[in-house]
Amino acid sequence: MLNAAKKRFAHDGYTATSIRKVAADAGVDPALVMQFYKSKDGLFAASLALSEDCLGHIAAAFDGPADRMGETLTYNFLRLWEEGADAEPLMATLRGAASNEVAAAQLREFVQARLLSVIGPKLGEGVGNAQRAGIVVSMLMGLVLSRSMVQIPLVAGISREELARSVGPSIQAVLWGRWDQ
Repeated sequence: MLNAAKKRFAHDGYTATSIRKVAADAGVDPALVMQFYKSKDGLFAASLALSEDCLGHIAAAFDGPADRMGETLTYNFLRLWEEGADAEPLMATLRGAASNEVAAAQLREFVQARLLSVIGPKLGEGVGNAQRAGIVVSMLMGLVLSRSMVQIPLVAGISREELARSVGPSIQAVLWGRWDQ
C-alpha cells in the first residue's frame, strides 16, 4: 500500500490523490488503507516517513495563548524540525523539495491544504488567515534552512529560546495582521 501511495502522490500530487485510487493501485479495499493510515494526511505522512504524530505537532505548534503565539510557535516549530523522530524525515523532505520538482509540488500542495483546512482556521475565519499563516511558515522555514541546511554560524549558534524571544514578536505581528507594532 505504501509503495502505491508514494507512486500515486508522486504522479498525481497530494490534491488529486485519493484513498480509493491508492487502494485500487495496491489491489486492496479502501477500508484497509483507512485502517492502517486513518486519513489521506496520515497516508501522505507515512509516504514521507513521518510519524503519525508529526502532522498533529505541526498544527499544535499554532496552539496556545494568542498573545504569546509568535514566541511559542517559533520555539515549537524549530524544535519539531531540529529534534525528535521526525527531524530527519522532515529535513529529507525539505532537501528533496529543494532539488526535485515532483517533491516540491507534493510538499507545496500538502502545505497549502494544511494551511487552508487546519492552521488558518486557528486564527479565525477567512483566506487572509491562511495566507498570514503561510507567510509565517515561510519565515520559519527560512530559519530552519539557515540553521540546519546552510548552517550559518551566527544563526545556528543562537538557542531556540533566544530565537523565539527575538523572532516571536515579528511572527506575532504577521499572525494577527498587526503591521504597525
